[in-house]
Amino acid sequence: MQTVDHKDILTRFKNGDLGREQAAALLTGAHPDSAARHAPLTTAVAPPRAAVSQPPPARALTTAPAGGGPPLPADGYAITALHGRFPDADGLDAFWHTAVLGGRDAGRRTSGSPAGAGAGAGAGAGADDFDAVFFGLTPQDAALMDPQERLLLEVLWQTLETAGCTGARLDTLTAADGEPRAVGVYVAHDPLGRAAVAQAPAGDAPAAAGAGVTLPARLSTLLDLRGPGHCVGGGGAAFLVALHQALSALRAGECGAALVGAVGLQPGPARRHPQGAEGGQGVGAVLLRPLAAALAAGDTVHAVVRATAVAHPGRHARDAAADRLARRALAAAGVTAAGVGLRETETTVAATIGDTGAATGLAALVRAVLQLRHGTLLPAPGDSSAAPWARPHDQSGRELPRRATVAVRPTAGSPAAHVLLEEPPRRGPEPIASGPAGPAAASGELVLLSAPTPEHLAATARRLADRVLPADAVEHGTQDGRRLLAALARELRLGRAVRDCRLAVVARDTGELGAALRAFAEDQAGAGDQDRAEDRDGAGGLDGAEDRDGAEDRDGAGGLDGAEDRDGADDRAGAGDRAGAGDGDRAEDRGGAGDQDRADDRAGAGAGGARGSVRCADLRGAQGPGVLFGELPETRAYLAALWRGRRLDALARLWLAGVDVSAADTAGAAPVLALPTSALLRRPLREAGCPATDGPTPS
Repeated sequence: MQTVDHKDILTRFKNGDLGREQAAALLTGAHPDSAARHAPLTTAVAPPRAAVSQPPPARALTTAPAGGGPPLPADGYAITALHGRFPDADGLDAFWHTAVLGGRDAGRRTSGSPAGAGAGAGAGAGADDFDAVFFGLTPQDAALMDPQERLLLEVLWQTLETAGCTGARLDTLTAADGEPRAVGVYVAHDPLGRAAVAQAPAGDAPAAAGAGVTLPARLSTLLDLRGPGHCVGGGGAAFLVALHQALSALRAGECGAALVGAVGLQPGPARRHPQGAEGGQGVGAVLLRPLAAALAAGDTVHAVVRATAVAHPGRHARDAAADRLARRALAAAGVTAAGVGLRETETTVAATIGDTGAATGLAALVRAVLQLRHGTLLPAPGDSSAAPWARPHDQSGRELPRRATVAVRPTAGSPAAHVLLEEPPRRGPEPIASGPAGPAAASGELVLLSAPTPEHLAATARRLADRVLPADAVEHGTQDGRRLLAALARELRLGRAVRDCRLAVVARDTGELGAALRAFAEDQAGAGDQDRAEDRDGAGGLDGAEDRDGAEDRDGAGGLDGAEDRDGADDRAGAGDRAGAGDGDRAEDRGGAGDQDRADDRAGAGAGGARGSVRCADLRGAQGPGVLFGELPETRAYLAALWRGRRLDALARLWLAGVDVSAADTAGAAPVLALPTSALLRRPLREAGCPATDGPTPS
């Protein structure tokens, strides 16, 4: 028997010439499979190979699993969030319904267009409708952006929110050098439909901001993301190429997570395919992080990326190049072709939703992930119905995970790409984090919500109440209601970005919270766009949002509770001087002006007002750093002490006065709770870059 050099085996394994199982067999002297037996053992220079992304061994993490002890060993990269819109399918649930039907009954598939354009709308319907205010842009700047950029910006944000990573959790996503908020942004798009820069006057900065190559920088600036980024040009494999690049950055330690998105808006009328699906539109994104880190953090894992391979065909036949990439990806993961139960390609996508351009690979990956999630194989082109997907077994009867490949063949001028996916490791049901017990439970939970404008705040409160807190879902006062409330409150604190318009409410269960949020949203809807700053006559309304002339009546219970008068009536300097005193009792008076008339309402409720009443503040006109300097370690320690002592009223007042109290909530780790994304209020954009007079469309 030929003597095998261990160093040579390890080198070939690192280069991707040997799979994990083959290398292990050779190193241990076990009988390797046929591929390994017949592979020449030589150190000669190998011919040019396709680039292969192979997951590194799991590394030690600073965050331990919820049960304690070292993190679970795991290879690969987890897809912790995904979001998308496709023809007749605004959202993944609608997309799954579309795919299960196999292109039939299109009229029943629409769950709502991205911009409320009505039945039959696709990803590009209402592409000129956009919520510029939400993303900190002027309508003029937004109008200069290509529609593809606007759609991508929306879904990238929504994907991060789905993962609970637009708030305090961002600081836990670190690069190898310890830099927090290290999230890479990789996007793929078709050629831009118009030259935004050429449309604007020479030297106009907003026009330059419309160029497609700036999209990763735009989102990174918006969220203070500090990872790498790159744009990939068009072609069916563009999304998979972007994903391959993102995995390379993760493997190199350049980022702790990577956001990968794609959009395809084909020009001209949508194409009709044999099964009746109209194509030409698609937009979506996924969030990736190392599997071991995702499991330790309690992230939702939708699927695991085991390996990717990307290459141009050169002068070889395109089918041969695709087959070569398939072998490379399987070898990198140590998986045989027999272990793959599903193959998604551009052909299966086109049969369902049509040609989606640069989003073709995204659509194929979403189809594969949903089939892994549901354990169901979708109808193949020409088939009539879906079928159950049984898990495979090895020769000894051991159950194996379901696996799928996503492949897009090369076209003229574009590469081929191949991705190997695997269903996530099966874990037992994770209990919802329990809330406080005993006297602490009677004080309720502090729920914090924020948005860029009062209109956004009301719309997001309504969405949260309708989708998570239906009136008849959880009985008032039940243990399940209190536990869900604790998890929901924590998720909003850790998972959402802190914006200028803020809401605070203390509730004892989900029923009480839902009623308070609905009352708040209805009050805002009935107040009118221009009169929202007037006196609301009691609890539950805005009750303290500023009158622009400084004349608002602050007497109603459950109102702003002392947040600043925009004309300078509040004295922030004294509050700031007292911030480090560490006296939780005095903190109740520091929310701004310190309205003593409402102190009697607290009476042990811990809410700064009647339980279940909403207080809010509009801080858009606030000047200066506010009442506390959040970067100081003493401030963080002080806020952490307030959370431990459940000084809910003090925390609510500080929140409404402009302090980010959420970052100091450092209680034990808990699983990420999926919540509906923030409401977007889209408005039509005129060609000249001015907003139309039409009202906003919630989404």
